[in-house]
Amino acid sequence: MQAKPTAFKVLSHPSLDQAGGGTATAAASSVHPAHLVQSNELLKGQKTIGIMHNGSLYRLQATKLGKLILTK
Repeated sequence: MQAKPTAFKVLSHPSLDQAGGGTATAAASSVHPAHLVQSNELLKGQKTIGIMHNGSLYRLQATKLGKLILTK
């Protein structure tokens, strides 16, 4: 039986900086729980979905090996 996670820790990395400045902020570097979404909830039986983010279209794709790829 697989345990169901309820939250995960946000990683601290410059690429994850919400301000877009390329450096991690104090808030981003602190560890806190974040909203958890199962990939099957996003994909809803599809292999690929489109995601609009800041006016750009991204593609989230599930591979045959069960990995996820996000491309612009």
